[in-house]
Amino acid sequence: MAGRTALIAGRGALPAHLARALAAGNEPFVIAQVEGFEMENPDGLPVETFALERLALLFDHLHDRGVERVVMAGAVTRPRLDPERIDPKTAQLLPRILPLLAQGDDAALRAVLALFEEDGFTVAGADAIAPDLLPDPGVPTRARPGSADKADAARAAGIVAALGAADVGQGAVVAQGLCLAVETLPGTDAMLDWVVATAGACRPDPGGARGVFLKAPKPDQDRRIDLPTIGPATIEAAARAGLAGVAVEAGGVLVLDPDATIARADALGLFLWIRPPCGSS
Repeated sequence: MAGRTALIAGRGALPAHLARALAAGNEPFVIAQVEGFEMENPDGLPVETFALERLALLFDHLHDRGVERVVMAGAVTRPRLDPERIDPKTAQLLPRILPLLAQGDDAALRAVLALFEEDGFTVAGADAIAPDLLPDPGVPTRARPGSADKADAARAAGIVAALGAADVGQGAVVAQGLCLAVETLPGTDAMLDWVVATAGACRPDPGGARGVFLKAPKPDQDRRIDLPTIGPATIEAAARAGLAGVAVEAGGVLVLDPDATIARADALGLFLWIRPPCGSS
């Protein structure tokens, strides 16, 4: 029998979704949750919590549990480390980790990923467990993007590419060619809340295009970690912001519970566009 999979869990619904997929395939797994970043756990799954200050001890524990594959799932922002909690073995890793914590999220995640690999684990992406989370290109909703929406999405894609190159964010809202908001450390919900609060003053033509929220991975991102994610709640937030729809890069954005996400978009009159990456045919 193949070794266990460990889900290194952060906030959000993704870890539970992946756990269900593993259970459905009768694949053994454990969930190791980052302390302070509790996952959504509606199924009451058994979860072990670990502190980042004791990362090396986690490696030992996972080896003892027969773990061979690691999948990172869920949102984790850079925490403040408590020096008094750091064990001697983890302290040996700090000279490599600490300088990267002062950089962008991608740099920090790459460093953590490398540590797992050097300790003998295989690191896989969420789509290796649940390939249905990466839908094919197209528009699965009844509403469809118009020419103005497509132009706004293209403008947003350029903005996200520029932000991603600076390791800043993975989303932007554009309406009538104007950037209303970009995603930064507070995340998607905070960005869309800003649009709710300011949208009336930002759209020059009240009867014009309502705007598009676009989400895409960063350029050259290691797609095994930190892929952007949307779901039904994203659609609801976009509707509150008065947007016409949501566009995501095909192959680069996880869509949690695709059927429910599409149904919610249909109910609210928004489109969901699984948009081919820029430069593809």
